[in-house]
Amino acid sequence: MDIYWLDQIKLQDRAKVGDKAFYLSRMMQRGYPVVAGFVVSTEILRQFLENLNSSESLVADLPHSSLHLDVTNWRQLQQVAGRLRQEILTAAVPQDWVRTIFQAAREWQTSCLILRPTLAVSNATLGTKNISGLLESVFCQCEPEAIAYALKRTWSQIFRARSLLYWQRAGINLQQISLAVLVQPVENAIASGLLKANSSGWEIEATWGLGIAIALGEVQPDVYYIQQVTGVVEQQLGNKMLAYGVDDAPPGAFSQPVPNSALTPDHTCLNTYLIQPAKQKEYALQEEYIQQIIALGTQLVSELGKSFTIKWTIAEQNTSGKLYITQVSSPQSVINHRHFIRGIGAAGGRVVANALVINNPQHKPEQLPKGVILVITAIAPDWLPLLHQVGGIITEQGGLTSHAAILARELGIAAVVNATSATSLIQTGERLLLDGDRGEVYRIKTEGESRREKEIERRKLGENPLHPPISPSPPVTSHLPMIATQLLVNLSQSSLIEQVQSFPLDGVGLLRSELMVLNILSGQHPNSWILGGREAELLELWSEQIIQFARAFAPRPVFYRSLDWPQDSPSLSDNLQSSTQSMLGERGTFSYLRNPAVFELELQALASVQQAGYSNVNLLLPFVRTVEEFVFCRRKVEQALLTEVSQFQLWIMAEVPSVLFLLPEYVKAGAAGISIGTNDLTQLLLGVDREQGQLGKVFNERHPAVMSAIAQLIEMAKSAGIPCSICGQAPALYPEIIDKLVEWGITSISVEPEAVERTYQAIARAEQRLILAAARRKLH
Repeated sequence: MDIYWLDQIKLQDRAKVGDKAFYLSRMMQRGYPVVAGFVVSTEILRQFLENLNSSESLVADLPHSSLHLDVTNWRQLQQVAGRLRQEILTAAVPQDWVRTIFQAAREWQTSCLILRPTLAVSNATLGTKNISGLLESVFCQCEPEAIAYALKRTWSQIFRARSLLYWQRAGINLQQISLAVLVQPVENAIASGLLKANSSGWEIEATWGLGIAIALGEVQPDVYYIQQVTGVVEQQLGNKMLAYGVDDAPPGAFSQPVPNSALTPDHTCLNTYLIQPAKQKEYALQEEYIQQIIALGTQLVSELGKSFTIKWTIAEQNTSGKLYITQVSSPQSVINHRHFIRGIGAAGGRVVANALVINNPQHKPEQLPKGVILVITAIAPDWLPLLHQVGGIITEQGGLTSHAAILARELGIAAVVNATSATSLIQTGERLLLDGDRGEVYRIKTEGESRREKEIERRKLGENPLHPPISPSPPVTSHLPMIATQLLVNLSQSSLIEQVQSFPLDGVGLLRSELMVLNILSGQHPNSWILGGREAELLELWSEQIIQFARAFAPRPVFYRSLDWPQDSPSLSDNLQSSTQSMLGERGTFSYLRNPAVFELELQALASVQQAGYSNVNLLLPFVRTVEEFVFCRRKVEQALLTEVSQFQLWIMAEVPSVLFLLPEYVKAGAAGISIGTNDLTQLLLGVDREQGQLGKVFNERHPAVMSAIAQLIEMAKSAGIPCSICGQAPALYPEIIDKLVEWGITSISVEPEAVERTYQAIARAEQRLILAAARRKLH
């Protein structure tokens, strides 16, 4: 089980650790005082729910069930909630999970822990809704048994009646909810409270001891009204009769503990204390602490804007106290405009720019203004040459594996797809903030912009700790662990070669020919070049494109995937548009049988690369439906003399479900390896068009049917003695899959450039876990 330490959480971990932990980690990594902690990721809860052994049909489908309840039927709601929570609270948490958490927490040498729920909700907005009190923190002793039970109590809260009611009324189904758990040590506190900041003034709330007294509504806190220039302008004494602390010895300001107090939410490590009568008449904060909180708030204005809320505590350390941030309210946006369009975050990053709306994708302009945010219904592959100029992409259609999403990720362009009615709601020239991480689009006023908004625009949010820059920095290779599984990269643009040269790569696992040659075709289909007598010119240009990749990666292998277009249309634009409208059609090797001219030219180009002295380029056949198609292509390869170079290998894409039954036949016919294309395999197994984002939210590569097919392909390849790679989007979009891939014996994993570093680390962790498990088996 992986845990994520606050000081090491990265942008791509956000969905795994939830917003609360993510924002705290950003603040800690910027040097702000944050209590140490680590996160039990959202994936752990998913695994826990999937492994619940229950005869209850209600539980059997978790976490995949949507629980469509009639929430107005209170009896049914209470019964369902009670049964679900009981199942969770009585289930066993795997001992290795508990051991991992316990051993990590022991580093703090504390007797008390707090487990804070931290949510990530995909494609839903919690920011404008009040979730205060919906999920509560759980305290426990730093002991294995107490930790296991506290973890289950925290998890079970998403199934409380009020939670189920909230999710349904907010339009959120359970598959969209990811719950992580932030684990932190608890120390006695001199005082705790909140700082609420807005443009009109600040308020500080404070009480003695831990802040749970405020959260439970058991005290009326002191309130300090602050003006940044003049300091405290007014203060009101609260009603603070009790306080919370840890251990048996009462902190200095407290009196005796309340015996067997019903107020204590957890008897295992928290104690409730009565405040001494004289202390009840005093303010909880000394002047020095007020000034520390004001100074901290002043710093945070430059990070979070003028409106924010933080929770703070002054930990009791020897004779003094130390101020810590314990929670940062999820910023709506540093720009005070609510998002007005939501879609699917397809390519990470944030960008501020003017919109350019194109209502008819078939009317493609010759060029686009540099830096604009392109707003369009959908993007076909032939738009690629134009996309190098844009700053961001918004499409009305498409999912995470749509053409727009793939192109945006490869080019490093922030993108939101499946943004319904975007071309109607947005007008050309409007200034937008596009957030590709959250899948949100904001409108920015162009008149009367505040100084803060102008600063954000100037910096493109690049220095904001809550939204790091989108440009990926090259992985540091000097301290990376060794891995046995090969890590490859998906490429199509020669302009990206220099960027990935410093990455720890074993080669190119997928060279997408369709996108590669768009840069040289001048908008014409290859057939037009051939029919127009320009075959020799096209051959030379094609060969030069492939040689750039061969030269850059030699002697590492480059797997060139031949064209996956219909070959019988002279019009490139019409051809590409029609091919994107159907997930089937005359695709892949079948189109070579219908018209072999372009495929033969590709083989000549590969032969030219070999003749230039490069023996590291192999051929990957796309969308192979039958063994007969493969045999036809193999004969063409032999006729082109490619097999006379001993290193040359002919592979097939494993993306049509028939390969699950025919792989032994393909191997007998000469297939030297397979590369699993999860994008097509998923849509064909589940009947989901990859361009339709709504279905893609529910049916994705993690579906049990898809995972079972991948496992079967890997096992069949091992049995046949051939290598098995995977080059679809699944490992990059869902890194948790990598554990299974490595365990099953995948030979290599190929991902987009932006996912190389996190995939490398995920492979290393997966391999280390397997080694550790094997060592333990040997010991026992």
